[in-house]
Amino acid sequence: MGDDFFQALANPYRREIIRLLKWRSRTAGEIAAHFSISQPSISRHLDVLKRAEIITAERRGNQILYTLNLSVVQEMVVQLTDLLGRKEEPCHETE
Repeated sequence: MGDDFFQALANPYRREIIRLLKWRSRTAGEIAAHFSISQPSISRHLDVLKRAEIITAERRGNQILYTLNLSVVQEMVVQLTDLLGRKEEPCHETE
């Protein structure tokens, strides 16, 4: 998960796609309607998010429905909370 997750979040279009999927699943067309970039560009951003397992894709008839993968997002939040919540442990010098 790690590096792919953070690389996926590095792009503002992908962060906005995540925001769009926060409350409901959407098709690529619905997602693309929110942006002024081409459909192929949206597809590439969706592929990056899928590879990072941040979203899932499910075929419904002739459309693909994209959904936020909450289990992966929650796991990353837990890992970040653990990382940022740790107290610095003092270094013990050996004498």
